[in-house]
Amino acid sequence: MATKTTMHRPRKRPVPQHRQRRPDRPGWHYIVAAAALVPLAAVLALPVLKGGDGGGKASAGLPNTPDYHSLLVDPADPQRLVLGTHSGLYASGDGGLHWHFEALGGNDAMNLSRPTGRTIWLAGHDVFKKSLDAGTTWSDVDPSGLPSLDIHGFTVDPDSPNVLYAAVAGEGLYRSSDGGSTFSLVSSDVGGGVMALAVMPDGQILAGDMQQGLLGSSDDGANWTQTMSAQLMGLAVNPSDPKRILATGDGVALSTDGGDTWRSVLELPNGAGPVAWSAGNPKLAYVVGFDRTLWRSDDAGATWTEVGPAGEG
Repeated sequence: MATKTTMHRPRKRPVPQHRQRRPDRPGWHYIVAAAALVPLAAVLALPVLKGGDGGGKASAGLPNTPDYHSLLVDPADPQRLVLGTHSGLYASGDGGLHWHFEALGGNDAMNLSRPTGRTIWLAGHDVFKKSLDAGTTWSDVDPSGLPSLDIHGFTVDPDSPNVLYAAVAGEGLYRSSDGGSTFSLVSSDVGGGVMALAVMPDGQILAGDMQQGLLGSSDDGANWTQTMSAQLMGLAVNPSDPKRILATGDGVALSTDGGDTWRSVLELPNGAGPVAWSAGNPKLAYVVGFDRTLWRSDDAGATWTEVGPAGEG
């Protein structure tokens, strides 16, 4: 029988010990469709925004801020990370050992996407922004057709940058074909609880839903099929091996066959959310735990080591 995992918010207290974890027993159980899962576009492992120190002082460990939402790894420098939080963007230049405030204080960066060129999208709770200069400046996006700007899931079609999908909390999934000027409803059954979202090169839409698990649609969202039964917070596909997929929820699970089978590779009692591969080093991946821990894998997701101590303060 499949079991649901439970998401948790980040705790304020640090977890001091440094450790490496190799799971001794399965931590997740799955029901996976017979058909292989179409590889998820690596929306999390995309070029990160430019910027200096953001005027902030670097501190050891993850920032002490509510909610960790999204993560980007610079393809030219796998030591440079950008973390989207409830309180804006934070950056690290040393692989996550130290972090400083970067930009957009007070903005809930639930989603960061940079599909091509210098354009970056940011969508979250009551925020929808776009940068045309790799994150140096941002402008608000105020489209028609969305019931609200409470966007918990967001993605851009990798083959059509003007096609956007937004999962609006409690409402459904919406689509724009004009670069975000207008949106129309795709599905009222899927989208209200979606936290992870992607469009595949073949047009298939994948949605990680907190209640319904991992869902896929091959007809523009009209019909959906469950491919994995588990509450999901994050998904990332290896940039050089699309059959290798990481999923986060009650820890981290890995599939090496395109989603046919899964195994637990990191158990975290408080759960995990943001996850990203390094485009420049496909064996490298990062994941953020909700207990303010950052984990790194150097063997394509098989084993994980904590990056320094848990966040201070």
